[in-house]
Amino acid sequence: MRRISFALRSIPLILFAGFLSLPVLAVLASWLPFGQGDAQAGSILREMASTVLPGYVWTTLWLSLLVAVGAAIVGTGTAAMVTLFDFPGRRTFEWLLLLPLAMPAYVTAYAYTDFLQFSGPLQVGLRNTFGLEGRLLPEVRSLGGAVWVFIFSLYPYVYLLARTALGERAAHLMEAARLLGAPLSRRIRTVALPLARPAVAAGVALVLMETLADFGVTSYFGIQTFTTGIYKAWLSMDNRLAAAQLATILLVLVLLLLHMEHRAQKRMRFAAGGGRAGSAEAQPVRLRGARCAAAWAICLVPVVMGFVAPVFFMLRPLAADWSVLPWERFVGWAWNSVRLGGITAGLAVMVALGLAFALRRQPDRITRGVVQLASVGYAVPGAVIVVGLLLPVGWLQAAVPQWGVGALVTATAFGIVWAYLVRFCAVALQSMQSGYARIPPNLDASARMLGAGSARLLSQVHWPLLKRSTAAAALLVFVDVMKELPATMVLRPFNSDTLAVVAYQLARDERLGEAALPSLALVAVGLVPVILLSRTLRSR
Repeated sequence: MRRISFALRSIPLILFAGFLSLPVLAVLASWLPFGQGDAQAGSILREMASTVLPGYVWTTLWLSLLVAVGAAIVGTGTAAMVTLFDFPGRRTFEWLLLLPLAMPAYVTAYAYTDFLQFSGPLQVGLRNTFGLEGRLLPEVRSLGGAVWVFIFSLYPYVYLLARTALGERAAHLMEAARLLGAPLSRRIRTVALPLARPAVAAGVALVLMETLADFGVTSYFGIQTFTTGIYKAWLSMDNRLAAAQLATILLVLVLLLLHMEHRAQKRMRFAAGGGRAGSAEAQPVRLRGARCAAAWAICLVPVVMGFVAPVFFMLRPLAADWSVLPWERFVGWAWNSVRLGGITAGLAVMVALGLAFALRRQPDRITRGVVQLASVGYAVPGAVIVVGLLLPVGWLQAAVPQWGVGALVTATAFGIVWAYLVRFCAVALQSMQSGYARIPPNLDASARMLGAGSARLLSQVHWPLLKRSTAAAALLVFVDVMKELPATMVLRPFNSDTLAVVAYQLARDERLGEAALPSLALVAVGLVPVILLSRTLRSR
């Protein structure tokens, strides 16, 4: 009888696991034989392998390598400055260095292109002032330009984790090394950097996952990476199977990075233990003179390059001519973004609350497996999710066209919300699990002794204690949906453009001045979780 009850409770979880894992399973199943379609996909892949696929591989590898090195240097350097040293303005830089998190990478790319391109105000001004001719600056839309954009947009991932690792024990251990006679350079090299290495590795893995998942920057700059190759095989060559088989390569790379990030997070636990780091004997090193100026430069350059300069570049066309801005259509774009974000945030919070409660009540293998599947979705690129979602829909539509499955997924908000849930359920789930970690288990035992069932336990005991975590989860999912580009661009219903899609389309059409308005709206929305994160870190 107990086994039957357990099986009945597990059926909804198993169905939900299939709902979340369908896109990934469909991408992996694309290598199974499918008759004529498989032959066509194989022909396309062989042709691509002999022509453009090696270029996709080398470009992706070079882009990933350069971005990883740059983000590691910038993120670790800034984290070390605000954690190990004391100088005027250090407290301000602690939260200023988080501001690039509010800037989607593709928005930063549009801003730099508008200002630095051949016809941009900088080069035009230099030519007019000094009587010069021709191109005066390197081409922005290049591999180097993309590396620049990704480094200064994504370094906060490394900064956050490295700052946490260094702030917990680095100052204390460096003080002990100083008392043993070690000079400052040796204390940094042998104490601080090894302590931060697992955190830096985890942050770099997150940076690489975001870089591999990007479509806006690489497509706009014309860089041939795996993501753009997937869209070419799908849209230009009209073969979803070939696109899915290409997507499996990207999926394997992302899963390897996810494994690296998990291993690095486990190693970070060894650096997190110990006594209190903020004792009176373990104060940061005071900097003066040239060293203070160097610290200011190290912290100020990433903030300017990743946030201040792009915002200034986008404000320029708004201040120059308000008449060219699409104010009358802006309200519709904003409403579509808010509507999709609100629907997804509400559903994601309900799903995350249900999963977290099920894991709290009965942490068996099935429940843990479903929770892990829900967490993997955030690491899967939007391009992979879109291909994996439309591939089985296409098969089902061809098999039973009278059901109208294709129209349901592509002509309504159902498909795009499904993709959002697969992509962002992990964000809400992480926040809900964090909230549950602060609820003592003895409250559950007391409620059960008083005769409370599961529904009453959730509504009267857990829910009042989870309101802040629920609000944080909804806010994070809402912001992520507002900024999501690849899935939105493909799956959005007809005549339902969002701010992210419109910003990309206007920039692609070289209407960068008009793209400033929706881009700045996305930045303003992205500032909300950054401000909350900054307040949380400062309170700690």
